[in-house]
Amino acid sequence: MNDPEIRALLYPLLAGGVYVDELPTGTTRADVVHITPDFMHGYEVKGDGDTLQRVARQLSCYGSVYDFVTFVVTEKHLARLLPLLPEWVGVMVASPQGLQPHRAAAYNATVERAPIAAMLLLEEVKQFLMARGLQGVSTLRGQEVAKFLRYTQTIPLSSLAQYVRERLIARMPERLLIRAERKAERERLGPVKRKRKKKKAAKKKVSPSLVKS
Repeated sequence: MNDPEIRALLYPLLAGGVYVDELPTGTTRADVVHITPDFMHGYEVKGDGDTLQRVARQLSCYGSVYDFVTFVVTEKHLARLLPLLPEWVGVMVASPQGLQPHRAAAYNATVERAPIAAMLLLEEVKQFLMARGLQGVSTLRGQEVAKFLRYTQTIPLSSLAQYVRERLIARMPERLLIRAERKAERERLGPVKRKRKKKKAAKKKVSPSLVKS
């Protein structure tokens, strides 16, 4: 099974809130993220053609941001994947018959303020901090804001996480509009690109004749 086939099985299970494909998360992208007012659940999809080479980096990024993390894999990957995952990470096995839970995701206690704030634009994070009465925030650079969040004890993680979820959910209509525009553009350019490919192929077939003197 490939990635699109597995995602098609996963989407109907994500009840409530919204889900986002390819959401930037640290130095990687989460395949699917289910966002509700109460939690964020990151899903990593591994089809038959995928490898497990990036699992360690993906876990590091997802673990600092998402309340729950689940790997959705084919049977091919299961035996090699399990030793790489901490017990709190969930696992589902995909087959043509559907998705079968191997183990449920447990609550992740390793979420950090700075990484979760990095899911938003810098100005959004500054607005959150200024709304809590912090002075001088508007002039801070991104690295300074991240350092403050890394060491502060005055900003409850729960409040920041709730704000991040609210902003990401509010952004979804804009994401859907952009996605629809890109799809329309691909469909518009599709016939043009196919014509160009045919012309190039035709030119390659026509070679100058060799004339002996």
